[in-house]
Amino acid sequence: MNYTKLIKTNLIGLGALVFCLLPLLAQAQTDLDLDFNSNRILEDSEILNYSSMGLLEIQNFLQNKGSYLVNYSTLNTHGDMKSAAEIIYDATHNNYDCEGITLSDQPTEAEKKSKCRQITTINPKFLLILLQKEASLVTDSAPPQDHLDWATGYGCPDSWVCNPYYKGFGKQVNSASLQFLDYMQDPQAYNFKVGQTYIAKDKYSILKSMARAINDGDYNSIIASPEMVSVTPANQATAALYNYTPHVFNGNYNIYKLWNTYFPKVSRLYPDGSIIKADWDPRVWLIANGQKRHFANWSAFVSRFRPEQIVTVTGADLENYPLGDEIKFANYSLVQTPDKKIYLLVDQEKRPFASLAVFKNIGFNPEEIETATVADLTGYSLGKAITATSTYVTGALLQDSKTGEIFYVENGRRALVDKVLLNIKFIGKKIILKTTTQLKVYATTTPILLDEGTLVRTNTYPTVYLISNGKKRPFADDATFNKLGYNPQNIVTVSSKFLYNYDMGEAIQ
Repeated sequence: MNYTKLIKTNLIGLGALVFCLLPLLAQAQTDLDLDFNSNRILEDSEILNYSSMGLLEIQNFLQNKGSYLVNYSTLNTHGDMKSAAEIIYDATHNNYDCEGITLSDQPTEAEKKSKCRQITTINPKFLLILLQKEASLVTDSAPPQDHLDWATGYGCPDSWVCNPYYKGFGKQVNSASLQFLDYMQDPQAYNFKVGQTYIAKDKYSILKSMARAINDGDYNSIIASPEMVSVTPANQATAALYNYTPHVFNGNYNIYKLWNTYFPKVSRLYPDGSIIKADWDPRVWLIANGQKRHFANWSAFVSRFRPEQIVTVTGADLENYPLGDEIKFANYSLVQTPDKKIYLLVDQEKRPFASLAVFKNIGFNPEEIETATVADLTGYSLGKAITATSTYVTGALLQDSKTGEIFYVENGRRALVDKVLLNIKFIGKKIILKTTTQLKVYATTTPILLDEGTLVRTNTYPTVYLISNGKKRPFADDATFNKLGYNPQNIVTVSSKFLYNYDMGEAIQ
């Protein structure tokens, strides 16, 4: 089925074209949040960030709100029985574009999965907001059946006959997700556009002009407001909201209020580099670039960090962070992509082997190769190719037999290693003696430093720092350190000279 064509041909069925708002106008004006900007209601990223919540997070959100949807299961859009949380998750993460594909008369999800292009759509947080705005399904513990059947208001405009094709929770959620994706991807196909101004008539003339507006397609007249208002969508997200529901109040103002109630902008307590887990969830996360990145398996974690670095936090603290890419592979993993290229993953680099012969000659075991998709490796930058002349491709500790200095050699370069790191970063790693002359063949690079998330202080001063984004960030005081749940036994003591390798970062409050 061509969902884009289907969406566009049913545009008239989206949103509310009849204004029944007069009893609510005065209340809307009284309760108006002064920060509300009708020209910029949400950001584009807030609608498109499909990875903001995982399946478990959606279920926990509904649980915390006491929603009927927690234990609700029904048919999804493909006719399979699934829970409400699964339907929301699949609509955002596991949807299908079947344009140009020949399908059976009643295609199953399995058929679409095998024939169509799998796509992601929109933010599950936004879908939850839409379910609350349209049918109060986030907070209602006993909703009427018609609220479930028309959960997102798709194909069922105010005072119009609902299109029975879209009846059912599964179809409602999936159709809304695809609709908003199309609003964002094909903005010129719809009536409300970025940068164009739409004037709402005053409340006394709305009803008089309603019939003419509908008949003439005069979309300048369909935004309900307590008084005359001009609206100029400043971004595509706002234009999309008006295309779906052409109301300022009792419509998109509610989207704004619900978003800021359920998902307020909060100060995130734990800096980049922190390793955290929620008190109710065994999963471990790395905080990086303001996002939480889940370790897919234990080897992916222990190849980079130490278990004692994990800080247990509240579920609310964890939910404050948007979801980032999963950390799927252990450091120094061998992976092969669909194009048959083999890479060695080193930190945030993927190093390709120059040829299969090079791979075999170095002595790697083909049985250790894992399969990776292109998407799995998007977070890795392309590193230097591994050739027949490459040495110590997985790194080695070499010690100058004359000076006693220890270097970490990898990729043809040597980096000085402070001895305090031997029992932190290189536990159990063999040290190989080399002469000064032998070491000179390797180019010198910056010294090896502590891992992100390490707690550190010097032996001469009591201030404790967290290594975050290559900087040392001091804790404001002992109370802050203790309140955030860090363990003083994990503090590494180093020399002042070693700590000078880091610039000073912002204090952790």
